[in-house]
Order: sequence, then C-alpha cells, then structure tokens
Amino acid sequence: MDVHVPRPVTRGLRRRGVDVLTAQEDGTDRWNDPELLDRAATVGRVLFSQDVDLLAEAARRQRAGVSFQGIIYAPQLAVSIGQCIDDLELLAKTGTESDLLNRVYYLPLK
Repeated sequence: MDVHVPRPVTRGLRRRGVDVLTAQEDGTDRWNDPELLDRAATVGRVLFSQDVDLLAEAARRQRAGVSFQGIIYAPQLAVSIGQCIDDLELLAKTGTESDLLNRVYYLPLK
C-alpha cells in the first residue's frame, strides 16, 4: 500500500486474511514513485495506489521494457472503501504473480 491509501482499506484486507504491507510500515512513505516500484519488486509485492502519478511511471516502464511487480490503481473519488477491499481481496486471493507482472489493474473491477 502506498502512502495515499486510507487505513480502513488496509484494516479491511487484513481482517479478510490478506497480507498487506504499508509504505509507512516499510519506512518508504517518503519515497518517490520509481523507488517505490523498485522496492515492491525487491520484496515481491504488487503496489496498490490511489496516486495518479504512479501510472505515468508504470507506463514509462512498460514502454522501456523495465519489469515491475504490478500496480493496482483506484481513483480516490470513484471507488468506495468497501469496493476497494472487495476487489483487492479478489486479486490477492486469485491472481498469480504472472497475472500481475508488468501490468496495471484498475479498480473497480468490471
């Protein structure tokens, strides 16, 4: 979870048994987007964000062929906390590493 994600999303996912690591817990809450994606790859995690700037970094990496673990993005005003929790739980419990590698998923899932 990047620094922009509301705490209720993290708490809701943990209550459902999803292993979540926040930027605050990882000490990366002040890192820039490229560093965050690199860190996510280092620890083998997909990054969930509500920061639109991260999408530009993902697109840059896709064009350049630079690998990343994957990003799940949800616009802050377009997806409720409950919908974020439901969709993130689904992706966490059914998605494989290869499903998410070098991809951006947008919430809400359709």
